[in-house]
Amino acid sequence: MARASLFVAVSVALSVGTLVPSASAATTVFGGSALAARGTLVHPGARVPALPATTATAFIVADATTGKILAARNVHSRLAPASTLKTLTALSALPWLSGSTRVVGTRTAAATEGTQVGINAGQTYTAKQLFTAMLVMSANDAAVSVGDALGGGQRALAKLNAEAAHLQARDTVAHTTNGLDAPGQTSSAYDLALIFRAGIANPRFRYYISLRSALFPLANGASYRIYTHDRLLNSYPGMIGGKNGYTITAQASFVGAAQSGGHTIIVAVMRDVPDFWPEVKALLDWGFAADGHVTPVGYLVAPRR
Repeated sequence: MARASLFVAVSVALSVGTLVPSASAATTVFGGSALAARGTLVHPGARVPALPATTATAFIVADATTGKILAARNVHSRLAPASTLKTLTALSALPWLSGSTRVVGTRTAAATEGTQVGINAGQTYTAKQLFTAMLVMSANDAAVSVGDALGGGQRALAKLNAEAAHLQARDTVAHTTNGLDAPGQTSSAYDLALIFRAGIANPRFRYYISLRSALFPLANGASYRIYTHDRLLNSYPGMIGGKNGYTITAQASFVGAAQSGGHTIIVAVMRDVPDFWPEVKALLDWGFAADGHVTPVGYLVAPRR
């Protein structure tokens, strides 16, 4: 099966005039040898609209069920992931933390920069509240608290990197739980799709990314409502959910999925403009139109057993 997939990817690369890597390089490229090539990979179909333009440095459009990659650009480029890394944090932590697990906020979490939900040092939260804040409103302080519940520091990061290795997300190295820029921290469009594919197969992960709003506790028994940062969740038909991210170094990134007509399409973009939402919508539309009508350019590998 792997050999057949590699042959398909090479033929696609030739058809779009992209350089094909050597045979020795092809054996090390996860998902098919054509994915080693730079630039956009797509096999035009007679009944499929043209691939929409995107300003992303790297992107992927894939069928979550079959793993077929319908179009891609620089999918193994190792780039800063920003808050899309929180999908790996969640997937790594869910097996260890039940929703009712109690987690005490720390000063380190409370002092985390960037988007915050308002963790108070000494206040107790449930893991469900922390997962919700981390995935709905991308709270960096909640992601630190999730890491604390995993043992904190290197213990937590070891779990993230072990999960990446299990998923065969070989371009991903986690040095934070929240995705804030750190030297050597990388992921790729390919890996974000792998991680998100595994995520939407997990009912708890899928529940959190589907939330449009939720209540989060403040001090003294008060609470306030937080809202999703995923604009497509409120506007795109069949949207399962997604996770966006932004830092000055990483620029904008996103990974998400939608369902329509029996198909589930994953789209990830990296190093994109801040207002990437129209691009992602167009790529999802194209993915649904193309699925089953174009020759794939590669495939998403299965996790290790």
